Amino acid sequence: MQRKFRLTRSTDFKRVRRFGKSYAHPLVVLIIQPSDLPHLRVGVTAGKTVGKAVRRNRAKRLLRAAMQSLVPDLAPGSDILLIARHPLTVSTLHQARAALQTLLRRAGLLISPDAT
Repeated sequence: MQRKFRLTRSTDFKRVRRFGKSYAHPLVVLIIQPSDLPHLRVGVTAGKTVGKAVRRNRAKRLLRAAMQSLVPDLAPGSDILLIARHPLTVSTLHQARAALQTLLRRAGLLISPDAT
């Protein structure tokens, strides 16, 4: 994912987590906070409940890969935080992408309704 599309600062993560609207799925939690920027920014995190470092890193890589294909179809002007859940460590890229599409549709961020 390009640098301009990433949430990197701890203060940004905390702001989105505190003031954003959340949507839950068994594999991932999506939190959205409107932003004044002309583009979308995405942050990915995985807590210790997901597993040890290897599993957390796999879950984050999976979410980044799934999100990268969806970024062009998303409405700009939001900060998104993706929080991995434990079942994500044993799921496939296709399952992660489907979970993200479901959450993004529910949040009203998908521009094209036929995004697959």
